[in-house]
Amino acid sequence: MDQIKKEDIKQEVFDLYDAYAHNRLDRRGFMEKLSLYAVGSLTVPALMSFLMPDYKGNIQIQPDDPRLKTEYIKYDSPKGGGSIKAQLSKPADAKGKLGGVIVVHENRGLNPYIEDVGRRAALAGFISIAPDALTPLGGYPGNDDAGREMQAKRDKGEMEQNFIDAFNYLKNHPDCNGKVGVVGFCYGGGICNMMAVRIPELAASVPFYGSQPAAEDVPKIKAPLLLHYASLDTRITGGWPAYEAALKANNKKYQGFIYEGANHGFHNDTTPRYDKAAAELAWKRTIDFFKENLG
Repeated sequence: MDQIKKEDIKQEVFDLYDAYAHNRLDRRGFMEKLSLYAVGSLTVPALMSFLMPDYKGNIQIQPDDPRLKTEYIKYDSPKGGGSIKAQLSKPADAKGKLGGVIVVHENRGLNPYIEDVGRRAALAGFISIAPDALTPLGGYPGNDDAGREMQAKRDKGEMEQNFIDAFNYLKNHPDCNGKVGVVGFCYGGGICNMMAVRIPELAASVPFYGSQPAAEDVPKIKAPLLLHYASLDTRITGGWPAYEAALKANNKKYQGFIYEGANHGFHNDTTPRYDKAAAELAWKRTIDFFKENLG
């Protein structure tokens, strides 16, 4: 069978995958709808395989990269289900205290892509922590489908507390300078907005295609924001104009970017929704923003 190319796939297929990945379609319904686009070599199994993440071939910074000191730690989250596992990473040759970056996963736990992003942040000169909010249920199970099912079972408030406690852990870490920012993707983007509302000491927040906070909560935001959206992601990007209006009305410090032709999940280089140009530009902007605000 010829290799499937991204340009051969209709946008409706990516939209279907988005619905499936965010629990608006179960697996059976997803496959049934996907069959409408199965023509010739584009069989349903082939399309399914094409859409699923490839973690083996798309890790940029390996866990044992000698430029970094990377380890798994646990931190306390008493109101969030107990002790939470996280990846902690920093430059191996770090001298002095570093700005801290929390990396928040999507709606499926701490998968290899998010761990990789944590290491990328460390390689840029920060101490990063990437928590696994699935820890109370046994941790990321090794595949995203099961991870989504597990995360849907967790209490929303307890999960939010997990990331607030990660902020406190990192802020007080002996290798951190006390300035902590957060970057998150999808579910994690929403967590970035939540943390900006609930943590006055947050030094920077970078949501990638994250759900927006309520307008009445915007006045509580103190952290500068850098917000990344995808033009084809109408589900999330549709909420940006009202959010921007609230940020402007309350004189908040923010930058917002919409990446043309990009889908939700465009930063995730393990799936076909990845947009290399948009992802690299957004990540450069993110690192520059953290350097400006975290020291």
